[in-house]
Amino acid sequence: MSMMKCKTILMDQGVVRLSVVLLALAGLYYHVLVQLAKTWAVNDNFSHGYFIPLVSLCMIFSLREKLQKEVVRPSNWGLMILLGGLTLLVLATVASLNFMQQTSLLIVLWGLVLYFFGRRCAALLFVPIAYLVFMIPIPAILWNKIAFPMQLYSTAMTEKIIQLFGVTVYREGNVLYLVETTLEVVDACSGLRSLTTMFALSAALAWFAHYSTWRKWLVFFAAVPIAIFVNMVRLTATALLASRYGEKVAQGFLHEFSGMLVFILGLVLLWATNMLMSKGAGSGK
Repeated sequence: MSMMKCKTILMDQGVVRLSVVLLALAGLYYHVLVQLAKTWAVNDNFSHGYFIPLVSLCMIFSLREKLQKEVVRPSNWGLMILLGGLTLLVLATVASLNFMQQTSLLIVLWGLVLYFFGRRCAALLFVPIAYLVFMIPIPAILWNKIAFPMQLYSTAMTEKIIQLFGVTVYREGNVLYLVETTLEVVDACSGLRSLTTMFALSAALAWFAHYSTWRKWLVFFAAVPIAIFVNMVRLTATALLASRYGEKVAQGFLHEFSGMLVFILGLVLLWATNMLMSKGAGSGK
């Protein structure tokens, strides 16, 4: 039997083994994936989760030429990482820790890549796999600890801004008392939702961009000021309209519509930042 035939047989066997493992993995993580989908469907804070796997696949597709050039050198270290991820899945399932169950999937996926394809391929695919972390909902206990201080900060800043417009307002905690109505800055208006979404978007933009690494990091962290700014625009506009037209403006369709508008504004600002970095890179600065 020729060497070419032996190589082909070995490759075919590898594909079969990988297919069997992936099928077993799908069955093992079926309940985890269903739980993820349910969370995305009912929790607006994580509705962007549907798009994260698609972006990850696009990242992998963009690496297809580099991956094809790599020599497959399976590494047994991948088996250790795979077993570690599966152990985490079992322990997290027993303890009913959804976040850890979902996180273990990323560990298992990277372990599989390392085990079947080797270190070079695993290094190339590290970011696309790590990007999947954006689809995993933050645990409620951690979310609340971050969101509440952001609610207070957003309320305080909104108070100062609308006072500049001559609006009489009194703040108590996360509640704004206007002459005509009272507004409460709830969890959804804390800005944390915008921040998580902007981080996911900025990470994708930075990945596909063709400029230096430090510029990519600038684009990624630009998500923070952009998310804070667009949230303040939304809160300020809502408070100003409510002070003039009453509390109905701060509720219902107009409230949701304002959320869409500031999301679009955030996208525009993020894209503008990306274009600015691209222009700077093109000019050699």
